[in-house]
Amino acid sequence: MVPGPGAAVILRQAMRDGRRSAFMTMLGNETALVLWGLAATAGLTALITASEVAYSVLRVVGAVVLIVLGAQALRTSWRGGSTFEQPEATAGTGPSGWQSYRTGVIANLTNPKAAVFALSFLPQFVPAGFSVPATLPLLAVLWGVVDAIWFTLVIWFIGRSKEIFARSSVRRRLTQLSGVVLIGLGLRLALDSQ
Repeated sequence: MVPGPGAAVILRQAMRDGRRSAFMTMLGNETALVLWGLAATAGLTALITASEVAYSVLRVVGAVVLIVLGAQALRTSWRGGSTFEQPEATAGTGPSGWQSYRTGVIANLTNPKAAVFALSFLPQFVPAGFSVPATLPLLAVLWGVVDAIWFTLVIWFIGRSKEIFARSSVRRRLTQLSGVVLIGLGLRLALDSQ
């Protein structure tokens, strides 16, 4: 529930392209969470967190993804538009479901903090006497389900608040805010060390 790159991208999609796009982005985000959990089971996340080079590469790629998404939002805002257009006004011009899904997957797979979290958090909940390789994938799926429930509520709330977001000035400010947040998260990720 703590806001991070995945949350920022899902919120951006919810306000920009509507509920369908946000749900597909969320599904991509949750797919990546499960993949990180499976990677933890296979020991891959341990390699990423142990290798400074691998961690740095993943960190830089993640930072670039966030900065590009933020720059796109700011560019749209400066051109006098808003990335938070109402879905009815842009019917047929928004991203496809696959594009939204892919955005969610990429945003989370390029987040090294998710890898560290999968490695350090999930193993703590394997009950004594249970097989770690058998239990971690189940915990990863549970992690994704809990995360999806939270984001479903957030997306629903944004959809219900569409009258507020329908105002041009509000949309433009939200576009600018999302751009700054995404760039800030990208810069923080780029400058952050293990």
